[in-house]
Amino acid sequence: QVQLVESGGGLVQAGGSLRLSCAASGSIFSINAMGWYRQAPGKQRELVATLTSGVSTNYADSVKGRFTISRDNAKNTVYLQMNSLKPEDTSVYYCAAEIRATAWSKRLNYWGQGTQVTVSS
Repeated sequence: QVQLVESGGGLVQAGGSLRLSCAASGSIFSINAMGWYRQAPGKQRELVATLTSGVSTNYADSVKGRFTISRDNAKNTVYLQMNSLKPEDTSVYYCAAEIRATAWSKRLNYWGQGTQVTVSS
């Protein structure tokens, strides 16, 4: 089984920084893409940042220039460095990954349980 576990969330003052981590474990043959999404109460889940094939990145307009996504292939871990945090960034952040469990398996999407990020003004 594949599992994604997020960590690094917490409470931070506006203008501060946090780094989120997401480690994938279990049966993993290859990881095509990893990314971060967030969902605030009463709002739809939105894309924050993705990294595909370790090359291509995509960011939401609201976080461009402030957030950076990166990946440690050896550890099957994706990070989200969040700088210049704003109260509007307050949300539950979810890690997602597109993973092929075995060489003969199709790629499937997996989600972590989420980690809370709260930014105070």
